Amino acid sequence: MYTLVMNSPIGDLVLHANDKNLLSVEFVHEKTSYPTNTNHGILLQAKSQLEEFFNGRRKEFNLPLRIEGTPFQKEVWKTLQKIPYGETWSYQDVAEAIDRPKAVRAIGQANKVNRFPIIIPCHRVIGKNKTLTGYAGNQVDKKKTLLLLEQ
Repeated sequence: MYTLVMNSPIGDLVLHANDKNLLSVEFVHEKTSYPTNTNHGILLQAKSQLEEFFNGRRKEFNLPLRIEGTPFQKEVWKTLQKIPYGETWSYQDVAEAIDRPKAVRAIGQANKVNRFPIIIPCHRVIGKNKTLTGYAGNQVDKKKTLLLLEQ
């Protein structure tokens, strides 16, 4: 596995990849030393695309992702990628988009285990009453920053 740590407007991000795919994007919760390989092609591509996103020059990502999860989670994540840049959907909207209108809480759980925040834009999912709800645990401030970047 290869690792790269990058700075962003929402704090440091740790990117992990193997020889073929990006494996995850993680928020750094505490200062930890990571062994890094900053010359790895997939990591450099991911870093570049994330920087373009943060600078307002990228609205969609084109990266080789290794997506692992249940069929339901994969369906949710695929649907999240259809939420247009600069827009938000409620958890209910996502549930209805996958024809499971009662799966609102399950949508929240799928968002919680999304290994590709920002790239698979779970930050675009908000509460039915337009409130910002959980993001990466209790980091709603990151969600707010990401949504403001997209305005």
